[in-house]
Amino acid sequence: MKVEEVIIIGAGPAGLASAIQLRRYGIHPLLLERGEVGGLLRNANLVENYPGFPRGISGARLVKLFTRQASNVGVVVTQAEVTSIAYDQGLFQVRTSQGSYLSRLAVIATGTKPLRIAGLFIPEELQDRVFYEVHELLKVEGKCVVIIGGGDAAFDYALNLAKKNHVTILNRGEKPKCLPLLWERARGVDSIAYQDQTLVQKIRKCPTSGMLVDCQTQACELQFHADYLLIAIGREANMDCLSADFIQQTPMLEKQGILYIIGDVKNGIFRQTSIAVGEGILTAMKVYRYLKEIV
Repeated sequence: MKVEEVIIIGAGPAGLASAIQLRRYGIHPLLLERGEVGGLLRNANLVENYPGFPRGISGARLVKLFTRQASNVGVVVTQAEVTSIAYDQGLFQVRTSQGSYLSRLAVIATGTKPLRIAGLFIPEELQDRVFYEVHELLKVEGKCVVIIGGGDAAFDYALNLAKKNHVTILNRGEKPKCLPLLWERARGVDSIAYQDQTLVQKIRKCPTSGMLVDCQTQACELQFHADYLLIAIGREANMDCLSADFIQQTPMLEKQGILYIIGDVKNGIFRQTSIAVGEGILTAMKVYRYLKEIV
């Protein structure tokens, strides 16, 4: 079996930036992505703090530019879901839905996954109307969308969807946890309604169409009609492909300079495209130095 020099798992901003920089060094990384390129960036309504775009840029547009740049320098994205990764006898063994690969070095840039609401039962007939990522709803028009959450993501998603739909934000907290800028913008949009201290207790099929969202507030019970439900209550590191044994090995492998865990998968709440891109480039520079020294 061919041994790759570098395997990158995840084609979000961190993985793409790393791959682009490696190609500049003449290194051909194997870049694996289970879904669409771009990661969490695809959900962003407007990225305003990425240098070079003084008026901001939509996440979808920025992903297209990243993808085009990667393609221009010869980066190839292999569509495959990584099911496990192990390190043995000096090589990383990466198993995917499409086959297995060996590599000297590995870069894990698997990003995050959305949190689910514990205890909220979703009837089978409504599961295709419940979403955790906004990019899947961006083509929807003239619908009622209920968003559960009170942070940056919930308000950013609302601002995006409210251009063509009516949006209701249900926050279980006492006040929004989003950036003040997002709060002010949402308040200025007539098609966005906001309700705080609201706990979603049940969702059920509406006799006519869509669903009914039953809620409890401190004062009373409320019910909202929705064509779609979007849950944005937080995210966690996506480490599904990493076994407990491998996670125990990671400090040693990172210290040796052969494993890199970068981007949102390790940065907690500090999920910024510019941070992920910077880490991707820095990682590629370290990888190049390592490979240059062992040749």
